[in-house]
Amino acid sequence: MTTALTPLGHARATLVLGLPLIGSHLAQAALHVTDTVMLGWYGVTELAAVVLGATLFFSFFILGSGFAQAVMPMVAAALGSGDETQVRRDTRMGIWLSIAYGVAIYPVFWWSEPLLRALGQAPDVVPLGRDYMRIAGLGMAPALVVMALKSYLAALGRTQVVLWVTLVAVVLNAGLNWSLIFGNLGAPELGVKGAAIATVATQGMTLVVIGVYAGWLPSLRRFRLWQRFWRPDTQALARVFRLGLPIGLTGVAESCLFQAATLMMGWIGTRELAAHGIAMEAASMAFMVHLGLSNAVTIRVGRADGAGDAAGVRLAAGVAIAMSFVFGVAIVILFLTLPTAIVGLFVDLSKPEGAAILALGVTLLALAALFQLGDAMQVMALGLLRGLRDTQLPMVLAVVSYWGVGIPASYILAFGLGHGPVGVWLGLVVGLAFAASSMLVRFWWIAPGRTRMGLQGETRRLSGTAPGRQ
Repeated sequence: MTTALTPLGHARATLVLGLPLIGSHLAQAALHVTDTVMLGWYGVTELAAVVLGATLFFSFFILGSGFAQAVMPMVAAALGSGDETQVRRDTRMGIWLSIAYGVAIYPVFWWSEPLLRALGQAPDVVPLGRDYMRIAGLGMAPALVVMALKSYLAALGRTQVVLWVTLVAVVLNAGLNWSLIFGNLGAPELGVKGAAIATVATQGMTLVVIGVYAGWLPSLRRFRLWQRFWRPDTQALARVFRLGLPIGLTGVAESCLFQAATLMMGWIGTRELAAHGIAMEAASMAFMVHLGLSNAVTIRVGRADGAGDAAGVRLAAGVAIAMSFVFGVAIVILFLTLPTAIVGLFVDLSKPEGAAILALGVTLLALAALFQLGDAMQVMALGLLRGLRDTQLPMVLAVVSYWGVGIPASYILAFGLGHGPVGVWLGLVVGLAFAASSMLVRFWWIAPGRTRMGLQGETRRLSGTAPGRQ
């Protein structure tokens, strides 16, 4: 049982799970950086097209990723309750839903040109963006299935392979980009199309590798993941759908908060937008640590809850929150003591606007320090609640916090009260603080009552009937 561990034991177990996941998230971010850097070498118009296309791809990916993310807490809970059959059922239906979403959304990518024009993009960027999206859209289903399999493996404690697969994907993507974008090694010079082909090829190869590993590794064969994969399982499908859709919508709500902040910063000015991007990039890198710890605590809490160990749920949660808070304080200190050095990494001071961007970036980084703790606690709260398979009310709390509080606060502080860029970031802090506090209250309200009987009742509620066997 989880309660047999001391707080130090909980911290160690969380780090064993979390550190590889943190590395995996950082490596995943490096995939985007690689595409951006290489297209920047190739051409400005091509870079703009890929940035636009990749942003839209990611927006649709967030919504569909809810089904893949739902696999992690569901598998963890099934393991905690000793139900290995349920592990297979939930994972298979998470993969089914990921494939279905990827196929259903592809027409949007194929007919993306009207969407790009409606967004007011430059005439020379739109055709290139369309070409990129038509190819990149083919990778939506493979990317989501890879995410579902990573969730499955992480819930089984196989987080190191998740890290190594992602690192290999970064190297593979960079090599394919170098060949296909620029026409090296005898490959045709395809520019934007080459970047899209490289991305889809990387996703496909990653899917093959991780699918073989998950299905045929000797220690994992007992789960028989690919057994009768073609056979529908309506009960498990309903469970994953009802848990995963709110997760996807929560991600969309949070993404819209940051996209709205970026849009508002663009209204203020180009320098302000550049400084905002720098501060956001620094904050995003720190966020990956909290995200990895959040994934780890989802697994830890899910297993304890599946075993009916309410005390273990509370102890695992308390230790993980403390770890995230300590790291958050360290980042606050770093941002406040070395802001010029951090912002200077992104700014070319030889350019006329460099000094102004540096000065504003230092100010925004101080706000990013304040933003850190709210951001850390809200993602930890989401991880805790997902460990309990509680996603519907957190979705509502996210929408209220980000759209009802954060975005209006940014607008009022920036434009209504005249605080400009500082006001935009203060609004982000307010929205994230509201989300963190409301979701943590929700977790500590429901956590004490979790028992094995509660889990069984939840299974019936989500599936509409008693669990079957596949």
